[in-house]
Amino acid sequence: MTKQTVRDIDLENKRVLVRVDYNVPIKDGVVGDTLRIKASFETIKYLLGKNCSIVLMSHLGRPDGKVDPALSLEPVAKKASELLGHEIGFVDDCVGPKVKEAVMALKPGGIVLLENLRFHPEEEKNDKGFAKQLSEWGEVYVDDAFAVIHRAHASTVGVTEYLPSVAGLLVEKEIDHIQGSLDHPNRPLAAIIGGAKVSTKIELLEALIPKVDILMIGGAMANTFFLGESHEIGKSLAEPDFVDTVKKLVKEAEKEDTVLLLPEEVVVSASLEKAKEVRTVKLAEVKPDDIIVDAAPSFAETLKEAMYEVLDFDNKGTVIWNGPVGVAEVPEFAAGSKAVADEILDLGAISIIGGGDTAAYVDDHGLHDKFTWVSTGGGASLELMSGKELPGVAALQDKDSEKS
Repeated sequence: MTKQTVRDIDLENKRVLVRVDYNVPIKDGVVGDTLRIKASFETIKYLLGKNCSIVLMSHLGRPDGKVDPALSLEPVAKKASELLGHEIGFVDDCVGPKVKEAVMALKPGGIVLLENLRFHPEEEKNDKGFAKQLSEWGEVYVDDAFAVIHRAHASTVGVTEYLPSVAGLLVEKEIDHIQGSLDHPNRPLAAIIGGAKVSTKIELLEALIPKVDILMIGGAMANTFFLGESHEIGKSLAEPDFVDTVKKLVKEAEKEDTVLLLPEEVVVSASLEKAKEVRTVKLAEVKPDDIIVDAAPSFAETLKEAMYEVLDFDNKGTVIWNGPVGVAEVPEFAAGSKAVADEILDLGAISIIGGGDTAAYVDDHGLHDKFTWVSTGGGASLELMSGKELPGVAALQDKDSEKS
């Protein structure tokens, strides 16, 4: 990583303002998935080891700039305290006199979590005045919220104008794993890209084709590729307006000698929401009333075949997976994604899971610790893989900066 991290700056006895991502599911005041909370602990523990006092800030949900008690971070503060084994106080605002009082009362080793940043419309507008108010709570700013680091908000970009600003250890790992897998991979390098729409991943596919050895397309976005090859897709979700685009992508893959693979067998159903008249058929056997809901498990087998055929397999290679290859939230339509997960693990390759729905699938099935890296950010990982500059990263100090 070319940006400074908490290891590159003097933090001893400093009050540190940390942007974390505690945007976690809460129902009836009870926190559900805690993976993002736990992901912040490495940086928090590092700061505690430097005798810092810590002011945490985060958003939760989309309150549209208004106070919404259902989206309060107070339950998160309690859960984080429990999981960390260290008291984390809570303030029911993120700016103003009560925040100042709580922050100034912090002793070394003290931690406080501020209320939902997005209760203030100025947060998402990257309002300078709001950012300056936030900056008053720290002597140093640490961005450890990878999932929102692609957003130019007051808490991710604005505060960096007022404080020495560095990356947390989670952000460092995210960038090193994701960018490193593309820029310096153990080859062969394969990317499995799924999801609903080609239109949302065109830039990703364009960026990947020159870099990967194998590109596998699954999910509903594969249906648009099928249309480009004049296959019957029945009533399946597709984007006919992007057929010419996918044809260009196929030609680009041929030009780059990138092996592009689509499912040859698919799972079809009479309904997209539930299993109804489910069958596994060859692509040529899809009927006009069918809805393609999954890649057949045989799709995963082509990954191993392609990995062995493309290059020598001494290094076991690298596999990046972004997007389920079927409607994985319906159990009967998740066999393809399960087969892909199993095949990646069986290969023993370096494995990078690109956040979002893919990470949720992996976590729900207890596979998180089996992969090399599971990203905490869907949109951020997508943009990083696409080669885009992430505003929150760009705003941090460069390694060669003397500012501290």
